Amino acid sequence: SNSLHVQHATESVCIGPPSSSESYLNMDAVCDAILSTGADAVHPGYGFLSENAEFARRIQEMSNVAFLGPSPTAITAMGDK
Repeated sequence: SNSLHVQHATESVCIGPPSSSESYLNMDAVCDAILSTGADAVHPGYGFLSENAEFARRIQEMSNVAFLGPSPTAITAMGDK
């Protein structure tokens, strides 16, 4: 991609087609990208999976990968907005 944030990134990974339901909301695709790159930490950003307790739990269950966001318990306590 020619977007500025991709140009400045160390590495970029395509996680799916433009539809968010097939990419940014696809936990399997995001987790596969984490594993394939050997990432040691994940920041969930804003929106999409950042407020998804199941996603936080899946990242916490990965060995040697830190989830840089609230715990699944905290996300559940926040509830849906």
